[in-house]
Amino acid sequence: MRLEKASHKAIVYACMNFHYSKAIPSTRAKPLGYSVFNDKNEWCGVIIFSGGASANMGTPYGLKFGQYAELVRMALNGKQESTSKAMSIAIRLLRKSCPSVKLLISYADKGQDHYGTIYQATNWYFVGESESSGIDYYFNGKWRHDRTLNDYGRDFLIKLPKRKRSGKYKYIYPLDKNLLSMCNKLAKPYPKKQADIA
Repeated sequence: MRLEKASHKAIVYACMNFHYSKAIPSTRAKPLGYSVFNDKNEWCGVIIFSGGASANMGTPYGLKFGQYAELVRMALNGKQESTSKAMSIAIRLLRKSCPSVKLLISYADKGQDHYGTIYQATNWYFVGESESSGIDYYFNGKWRHDRTLNDYGRDFLIKLPKRKRSGKYKYIYPLDKNLLSMCNKLAKPYPKKQADIA
């Protein structure tokens, strides 16, 4: 498996075709993406980091903009041999490209029944849940983020079933060993599906 810096075209294609949101992440700075290739040299999609959607994301950890990054997309088609290995390589490449980044932040979407399995498998720290005030609409058999349906227009949206968007599970991953103590203090037990608990 190998990773290389992704082109904007690759980022757009992977997000629109391989990610459930069918949307390119909204970020404050240009995203940094890595294309993933398997051992057969087949392109498997992209892993994307950004400076985060909010300038205050690092505040709870005493970090300024530029000292943290958000893992915003793992838009993969399933041909990769190991998702955890791909993530590990992407993090290693990010460290080289952005040495000032001390902490990674990411979210698992509760509304999509995601619990952060990949983060749990790669030893990220679960630090809690975030609330959401947005709206999801039910379209073509799935609950979808309102932004992914904007092209259809307001008149179309008001005809669809809707619900308040679920919050997200929040995970952090320290790149600076000096943050390990803080991460351990903030860590909570991993959320699990009911089937996993039974």
